[in-house]
Amino acid sequence: MPFSSLGLTPALAAAMVQQQFSTPTPVQTGAIPPAVAGRDVLVCAQTGSGKTAAFALAVLQRWTPPAASGARRPQALVLVPTRELAVQVGGVLSTLARAAGLPAKISVVFGGVSINPQLMALRGGTDIVVATTGRLLDLVDHNALQLQHIRCLVLDEADRMLDLGFADELDRIDALLPKQHQSLLFSATYSAGVRQLAESRLREPVEITIKQEEQAAPAITQHAITVDASRRTQLLRHLVVQEAWPRVLVFVATKYAAEMVADKLRRAGLQAEPFHAQLSQGKRTQVLADFKASVVQVVVATDVAARGVDIAGLPVVVNFDLPRSATDYVHRIGRTARAGQAGMSVSFVSADTAAHFALIEKRNGVQVPREAIRGFEPEQVLPVVSADQAAGGVKGRRPSKKDKLRAAGLLPPLA
Repeated sequence: MPFSSLGLTPALAAAMVQQQFSTPTPVQTGAIPPAVAGRDVLVCAQTGSGKTAAFALAVLQRWTPPAASGARRPQALVLVPTRELAVQVGGVLSTLARAAGLPAKISVVFGGVSINPQLMALRGGTDIVVATTGRLLDLVDHNALQLQHIRCLVLDEADRMLDLGFADELDRIDALLPKQHQSLLFSATYSAGVRQLAESRLREPVEITIKQEEQAAPAITQHAITVDASRRTQLLRHLVVQEAWPRVLVFVATKYAAEMVADKLRRAGLQAEPFHAQLSQGKRTQVLADFKASVVQVVVATDVAARGVDIAGLPVVVNFDLPRSATDYVHRIGRTARAGQAGMSVSFVSADTAAHFALIEKRNGVQVPREAIRGFEPEQVLPVVSADQAAGGVKGRRPSKKDKLRAAGLLPPLA
C-alpha cells in the first residue's frame, strides 16, 4: 500500500518516499486516514513503530497557509515529555514540510534553556508548536503564545507524560484550548492512566492497537546476562570491546551512576559520556551529536534524560540497572531496532534483581534465557523465580503480610 492511498497529498506522499520510506507501517496505515479526516485517534504501539511520522503527516496534511495579510496563529500543538523528543519531533515535521514544499512555520520550545530566544522566535507568530508542557505554559504566561485557535492537539508518549507527573499541566493546557478541536493520542503502552486520559479528552476516537508481532520492524534480540552487581562495569567494558559494538546506550538508575560508570569506562580506554537531566542543554545536545557521529562510543543515561532519544542505527541497548517497571523496559529497548533495522538489548541480572527481572518478563509476556559470560560468572547464587512467584504477580495471589510471617516461622501455620 503506497502513502498516496492514505489520503495524503501527492507532495507529502512523495516526501516520505524521498525519506526512504516506500510503504507505510501498520500504525501509519491505521492512524493517518482517520486523522486526516478530522477524527480523534487513540494509538497504542511500541516504540519504533512509526508513530511520529503518522501524526506529523496528518498535522501537515491539515495545515492551511495563513492569509497573506493575516498573522500566523498556531493551528496544531504537539505535546511531548522531554526536550530531546521535542527536538526529534520538530525535526521530523520540518523535514517533511520542507520535502513537500510546505512553508509551514514550526516552533520547538522546551525548558532547561533561556526563554528569551524562544520569545523572540515567536514574535512573528507560528503555525505548528512542538512543546514540553512547562515551557508552553511559561510562554502562554508571557503572552507569547495563544492557544484558542488550535485545531489539532497531539499527545505523544502519553504514558511517559503521565509517569513524569504532567497530568496537572495537561489539565491547565486543555482549559486553554478551544472546546472543539481534534485530539490524537499516541502511547507505547495502554495503562489505566492512558485509558483515563483518552476517555476524558477524546471524542469517539478511532482506536488502533498494534501488537509487537504485527510491526514491520524486526524483533529485538533480548539477552539477560547473570553477573554479580559489583562486576557489571567490568563486564560492560568486556562486551563493548569483545563484541566490537560501535555504539551502545547504557541505562542506569541515577545521575550518580551515570557519572560513575562513564568515568570508569573512560579510564578503561573507552569514549564514554554520561547523559542525565542535571547536564546543561548545551552539553546534552553535544553528547547526542557526538554519539550520532560515533565520536562517543558509549552513552550512560538515566531514563528521564533518554526518553525520546532517537539514534538511527543504534545496535545495542544495555540495562546496566534494571528499569523500575515493565513499561520502562519497553521504552528502553525500543531505542534500538528502529526504522526497520535489527537491534539487540542486554540486561544485567544479579542475585538481588532476579525476581524483579522475572516480573518484567511476566508483565511483557516474554521469557529471556539467562546467560553467563566466561570469566564473569556470578559468585552469588541467583534464585530461581517462577512467573507466579515474581513480586507483584497475579492479582489475588500475592502473599499477605500474615502469609509472609507464617513463611518466616513467626506465626503458626494454618490448620
